[in-house]
Amino acid sequence: MRLTVRVTPRGGRDAVEGWGQDEAGRPVLRLRVAAAAADGAANASVIAVLAKALGRPKSALRLLRGETARVKQFEIDGLDEAAAYRRLGAPHA
Repeated sequence: MRLTVRVTPRGGRDAVEGWGQDEAGRPVLRLRVAAAAADGAANASVIAVLAKALGRPKSALRLLRGETARVKQFEIDGLDEAAAYRRLGAPHA
């Protein structure tokens, strides 16, 4: 499954904050990490937080797009949409 995430680096804590929408109205998972966006620290934290929230190993997550951006897209192996929504809640339409 592919998942779009909007990250707030240096957000004070590591947490999944729920669903929001991008400019086009598509669902985006909002996430904050305490790490700064330097030397890949924030991306590593995002992967750790997402893996824990989804109950998947970190190796099951691949960053497809947005390495240096706040909006990132991940491919998550071994997870379907229904299972992701059970763990994260469903996005609001």
